[in-house]
Amino acid sequence: MPTTLTLKNIPDQVYERLKAAAEAHRRSLNSEAIVCLETVLTPTRIAPSERLARARELRAGITATFRARDIDALKRQGRP
Repeated sequence: MPTTLTLKNIPDQVYERLKAAAEAHRRSLNSEAIVCLETVLTPTRIAPSERLARARELRAGITATFRARDIDALKRQGRP
């Protein structure tokens, strides 16, 4: 089960770089921070089968249904 972590006193420069990276990768700040931590703390490559299993696990947790036309409409509007 995932654990919640709260970060305090993040230097402004680090926050701005994290925010820019999150926007560039179209991720939330939280997701970008997790990816950064995983990159630094997990030096070994993840096997494709593990990555696929994780993707399937994440997909199974999504309860919303997205139709192609809804996705296209959101792309035209820009994501919030």
